[in-house]
Amino acid sequence: MKIAKEFHWEMGHRLPEHFGLCKNIHGHSYKMIVEFEGELDEQGMVIDFYEVEKIVNPIIEKFDHAFMVKDDDEITLEFLNKLNSKKVIVNFFATVENICKFITEFIVESSLPGNIKNVTVRVYETSEDYAEEEKKV
Repeated sequence: MKIAKEFHWEMGHRLPEHFGLCKNIHGHSYKMIVEFEGELDEQGMVIDFYEVEKIVNPIIEKFDHAFMVKDDDEITLEFLNKLNSKKVIVNFFATVENICKFITEFIVESSLPGNIKNVTVRVYETSEDYAEEEKKV
């Protein structure tokens, strides 16, 4: 059995090594669908949606209205520090693929119930573009 929950946040980023427009500072309205697969527990649930929110909301709160910046992007870091802006410093380029992988790892490393066998995370950067990762637990 599978269940899923949708999440939303606003976040800025840039890809300094990109050949096109994404090298510029810009942002997206991200949408994410997190899917949990497993056997039903004694209450007849894969996982309670309240528990899903407790697992996922900390990462959403960290990302929402922040700027994701690679740890060696000194120019952007200096700019964000001067503005005292909310930022998330990561060790990867802020592509939708890397963001999806980061979130998937965060969720899988959380305290999940023992009946969960699989987690799938799909992150939409735009309404038409997404990355998806599936991990066995």
